[in-house]
Amino acid sequence: MLFEKLQQRQATNTPIRIGAHGAGWMGSGFVAQVEHVVGMEVSVLADADIDLARQAFAAVGIAPAAIVECAAPGPAMDALRAGKRVVTNDLSLLARVDAVDIVTDVTPSPASGASVALAGIEHGKDVVLVNIEADVTVGRILKKLAQDAGVLYSVSSGDEPGCLMELWEYVHMLGFEPIVIGKGKNNPLDPSATPDTVAEAARMAGKDAYQTASYVDGSKTMFEMTCAANATGCLPMRRGMAGPDATMETVTGIFSLVEDGGITPRPGTVDFVQGKAMAGGVFVTCRVHDARIADDLKYLKVGNGKYSTFFRPYHLWFIEAPISFAEAYFDRKVTLAPLDRPVAESMAVAKRALQPGDLLDDFGGYSFYGVMDRAEVAADLNALPTGLAPGARVVQPVTAGEVIRWNDVALDEASAVVRLRRMQDDL
Repeated sequence: MLFEKLQQRQATNTPIRIGAHGAGWMGSGFVAQVEHVVGMEVSVLADADIDLARQAFAAVGIAPAAIVECAAPGPAMDALRAGKRVVTNDLSLLARVDAVDIVTDVTPSPASGASVALAGIEHGKDVVLVNIEADVTVGRILKKLAQDAGVLYSVSSGDEPGCLMELWEYVHMLGFEPIVIGKGKNNPLDPSATPDTVAEAARMAGKDAYQTASYVDGSKTMFEMTCAANATGCLPMRRGMAGPDATMETVTGIFSLVEDGGITPRPGTVDFVQGKAMAGGVFVTCRVHDARIADDLKYLKVGNGKYSTFFRPYHLWFIEAPISFAEAYFDRKVTLAPLDRPVAESMAVAKRALQPGDLLDDFGGYSFYGVMDRAEVAADLNALPTGLAPGARVVQPVTAGEVIRWNDVALDEASAVVRLRRMQDDL
């Protein structure tokens, strides 16, 4: 069992050592959770703000004298041998420290996720990302490079796509036919949301306003479902998905196939639901072909007979991510990785009229939001992947509500994420 294996690592003082980038809300939470997992530790923590990294370690009880700032592998190894933790502002150091077993990025940034993963692969480290945005943007090429290098590439559980993959495996193991996979959105969809319109809600929740707006404007949901789609082959039924209001009592009927009175055009669809009843959870609606089993499932209150919906009412962000790290280390198990061919894309759409010289801001900002569509539709439109939008400079006018195209912006072609995306599109 995983827990017994971790206990053995703890008993022999040989923990699984993680090199992590990100000491913000997500990263510091990940550090806090790993500290409670026996046989595992975040040994090296990178962030542009060294003080934030120090604070993340200090918050879990690491004494100031046991937190060492390093810029090179040698001093970092010396610190780890002495039982100390390392902080750095150089994210590439994570991969260059021999004692580190797995590298990760615990941010929503495709740019940093791509850089951390690439450095890890180049230095022979396994990669388990707590960053679905990076996977949606360049996960396919990272997976190939990892395979070529003989290391593991995976996205962790905890966010909706990883939790969905666990349900996806569950229903397949039981022989049911998945019709729709999806999530319950935590708030009503409003593509026009900005940090200004969500400021009060963000303040009350103790969250960053950009982050909160990325949930409300749908960008986060589009990333999540694109990630799940590209790992399963499930397709959106239309641009942006349908997103109906649903409860556990109505979801199965809503997502039945059209021929049976539902809205789903074909088996293998990805979508989301709105409303408080299923918010925060993930689900798979299946068709059950065995009449006896269908009746039993109806009696067990998970379906209407012909269809059943399997619902997990929560996802725990970075809190359950360590399980994926343990599975990767001990069992070489991949929680989630994209298929070899993409089926979906998250495209950047102008939130307001854009003019040459404008710089696109971050997810949940004032200039763009993400919308999911089929990969071939995005390719025909020459649509800019949402993951490449932050920091791009507008070179051609784009009207509000219009899909932003590659040739509408200038990108930093030297950045790892852009280089990797170019390589991925050439596959």
